[in-house]
Order: sequence, then C-alpha cells, then structure tokens
Amino acid sequence: MSVSAVPTQSLTSTSQARRAAIGSFVGAVVDWYDFLLYGIVAALVFNSQFFPNVSPAAGTLAALATFGVGFLFRPLGGVVFGHFGDRLGRKRMLILTVVMMGGATALIGLLPTYASIGVWAPILLVTLRAIQGFAVGGEWGGAALMAVESAPRGRRAFYSSGVQVGYGVGLLLATGSVSLLSHYLDDAAFNAWGWRLPFLFSVVLVLIALKIRSSLEESPEFIAAVKQADDKGAAEQPTKPPIVEAIKRHPSAFVTIIAMRLAELFTMYIVTTFALSYSTGYLGLSRDLFLHIGLLVGAISCVTIPLFAFLADTLGRRRVYLTGALIGVAAAFPFFKALEAGSVVWIVVFAVALANLAHDMVVCVQQPIFAELFGASYRYSGAGVGYQVASVIGGGFTPFIAAALVDLAGGSWTPVAVYLAGGCLLSFAGAAWMLRRR
Repeated sequence: MSVSAVPTQSLTSTSQARRAAIGSFVGAVVDWYDFLLYGIVAALVFNSQFFPNVSPAAGTLAALATFGVGFLFRPLGGVVFGHFGDRLGRKRMLILTVVMMGGATALIGLLPTYASIGVWAPILLVTLRAIQGFAVGGEWGGAALMAVESAPRGRRAFYSSGVQVGYGVGLLLATGSVSLLSHYLDDAAFNAWGWRLPFLFSVVLVLIALKIRSSLEESPEFIAAVKQADDKGAAEQPTKPPIVEAIKRHPSAFVTIIAMRLAELFTMYIVTTFALSYSTGYLGLSRDLFLHIGLLVGAISCVTIPLFAFLADTLGRRRVYLTGALIGVAAAFPFFKALEAGSVVWIVVFAVALANLAHDMVVCVQQPIFAELFGASYRYSGAGVGYQVASVIGGGFTPFIAAALVDLAGGSWTPVAVYLAGGCLLSFAGAAWMLRRR
C-alpha cells in the first residue's frame, strides 16, 4: 500500500482539524507529564530511595541512567505502534499509548523502595520505566500524524504544534506538582512519601485524555490511503512491514531526523534535568531554583511554540528552525557561566534562551517536516521510529552523559557546554542541508 498524501483540504473540515489538534495535545500532556515527572524525581529522590548502597555521585548516575532506560525502549514502541498504526489507524494506538503510560506511572507511585524489598525495587523501577518508554515511543508518531494529516495544508505547523505544547504543559504540571510538594513538605516527608503523589495524580489525567481521544475521528489521509489501497486490490497490498518500506524508500530521512532533533533534546534535558542535579550537587544552589525555572519555561512554551509555529507557516520553516539552532549555540556557554556565578537573573535569562527560544523554535516545525518525509502508508512507522531513535541518541542519556562529563572533568562544566553547543551546531548544519535540498 504505497500511496502519496492526499490533499488535506479536500478531506477534512476545520472542526475536525481542531478536534484532532486538541486530542493530540491532551494525550501529549499526559504522556509527557508522566515521562518528565520521572526525570525530575530521579534527580532529587531516586538515588537515595532506590540506590542507597553506593556513593551519592554514583547514586545520582544510577538514577539518571534509569531515566535513560525509558529512551532505549522508545524505538521499540515506535516500531510496534507504528506498524499497527499504519495498518489499523492512528486513533486506536493513541488510546492504547495513554493507558499504558498512565498505568506504569501510577505503579511507580506505589512502588516499594530498596529499604522494603531490596534489589527488587530498582529492578521493578527500571521495568516500569521501560514500559513508559515503550508507550511514549508510539505516542509522538500517532499524535503528530493525527494533527498533521487533519490540518489545512498551509497551517500544518500551527495545528500540530499542540503535540509539542503538550510537552510544555506536561513539564509545567510535573515540575509544578513536585515544586508544590517540595515547598510544603520537609525533606523527610517528601523523600518518604511526598514524591509519590504526582505519580498517582496521573490517573486523573489519563481519564481526561481517554474521554477526549475516544471521540476523535480517524485521520482523513489514513482513510484515503486505505481506500486507495482497496481500489488497487489485494494483489497489490504490501507484504513488507511499514518500517521496512520506510527504510527502503527513504533511508536518509532517518539521519535527517536524528540530526535535526539534537538541538531540541540537548537544550531541554540539560536545562530541566541535568542542571537540576548539577546545580544542587556541585554548586550548592537551591533545588527550588530549577524547579521554578521548569515551571517558567513550561508556561512560556505554551505561548512560544504555537507562536513560532504560526511564524513558520507564514515566513517559512527553514528560517525559524535555523534561527533557533543558532540561539542554542550562542547561549550554551553563557548559561553555564551564569550557573557558576550563581546569578539567578542570568541563569533564568539563558535558561529561557535555551528552552523557549532555541528549543521551541526548532521543535515547532518538526511534526510537518518529519511527517512529510514519508508516504502515508508507512508514515507512522517511518516518522515515529526515526523520532524515537533520535530520542535515544540525543535525549535519553543526555543527563547521564553530562553528569559523567562533569565527573570526569572534576566538576567543571566546560565539557557539557561544548557538548550542548556542538549538538545545536550539528542540527543547524543538518537542517540547512536538508531544507535547502527540499
């Protein structure tokens, strides 16, 4: 079933496009709340609760490594959900991903610690993190395609930007819940039971997302692809899995996606996860500082991502993306200089520059760019798997790699700043080549 995309404006109404955008947004909020909450709590609590028999530095590395485990399973989720999403439709997979993610998150909130069940505690923690990664591996592809394929052609970046705004709202909710509990509970209460409450709250978000997603209509481009394949007859139906078809037809697209995601992944995870552990462990700064910064950048992104997406639809995706990547290069060293100086004002300024200018400008155009690299009949698999492989390479172990670089450098942040600036520069070069070629 190799088909080309059917003009969206002939298949969908504005109301359907709006519902698809909202459904993608709400589900993305749930998945990213669950996924990011783990990283925040891992940086604060999991080293002592699940890895108490090692040094504090080794415990932090172990906790951040479990954060990365979720990313290892994201490509597998992309393959499985992508396969069935290309065969059975986007809607069914989007319902399943949100249930799996919410269930795993709630179970983390109920998980006994090392003091209660010994080595089984970190084993079960890693298992549930793997399930989270598997679920979110299928989420982005389905949510992005549902929004892109239902949007008017000239507004694809804007209508699909809700998938990335969901990240910002998820970050806002995750950071806000932890910050609120951290403020009102003392350290003993927070470490003993307070950290569990945000994980259990995920159940409420899942129920809301299920209600909204169950009312969605299937993507019009997927319906058109199925109809076109049916018209051709069973003899012309594809025998290869969609992911094989995507790799065979567009091998360079996967390299493009990986390169273009480095700026997004490095900027966000260094600001929201690594900097939290580094600033408290090495610089003696208050943990509330970066929890509040997480709240700030999450709130700002709810405005900046759709704004930049609108500008991308109007002025061109290339201009917006390349500007964001260059801002990431320029802000890398000043951000760490501000950290070293302990200047709260400049820390906030450069955190916003990285997370709300660099990150939001490159991320707002990814949905239509990545989706349009593949045909409709294997798009969920191609775009979804490419996206998740990039998450492993550039995202999952970024906090761990950054922490290891600092440890090897005796506490110096310079290697991490080089790492961040280099990733943004690679994204700039990759996007400039691909977008000019297109």
